[in-house]
Amino acid sequence: MTIQAILFDHDGTLVDSEPTHWRLWRDALRPHGVTLTEDEYKARHAGMSTARNAADLAQRHAIGMTADALAGVKFAVTSDFLAKDAFPLMPGVREALASFSAAGLRLGIVTGAGRTGVEATLRAHALHGVFETIVTSDDVKRGKPAPECYLLAAERLGLAPKDCVAIEDTEHGVNAAAAAGIACLAVPNAMSRQHDFSRATAVFDGLAAAADWVRANVKTR
Repeated sequence: MTIQAILFDHDGTLVDSEPTHWRLWRDALRPHGVTLTEDEYKARHAGMSTARNAADLAQRHAIGMTADALAGVKFAVTSDFLAKDAFPLMPGVREALASFSAAGLRLGIVTGAGRTGVEATLRAHALHGVFETIVTSDDVKRGKPAPECYLLAAERLGLAPKDCVAIEDTEHGVNAAAAAGIACLAVPNAMSRQHDFSRATAVFDGLAAAADWVRANVKTR
């Protein structure tokens, strides 16, 4: 297998953000009398874009607010959080980035989140300049599990999908990469362990193991 780029998901893969996103969704829904349980969030919403989650929640809970309006509320509470805080890096992120860079692999981010969240991560953790391309929900019409975001990232890098490997933490992300023809390494976390990762190339307990797999199985050129 010869690849030239590693494409990272953001939430739950690069940063430990899913528990915070669950809490922020609870804040957004509380005025409407809706209690979003952790199990519901894990099963239906982890790894999905704000827009898709808002559409699902507005319909299923009949909250009397349009999906766009609900998404706006979630964006607002998330922006308030990011104005004064940032999501912590997942374990092994810096080591994996250093390993891939040393191997001559190009790096990118492909996320269902908005650019504001990614910029907060880059700023807080001094990662500006590490990633050659960043594709967010602001750049595509259809987010994960649609393949559009991954296809755009490969196009921006001037690479074929087969030249890339994705790293994801959710079923939705794995399905997006697979649909784009990109091999995907799944690294589940506490919010996504129950997801179906059958379309992943391999599943690992952490980024360190995924990086080991890359070193053992990928020939760079």
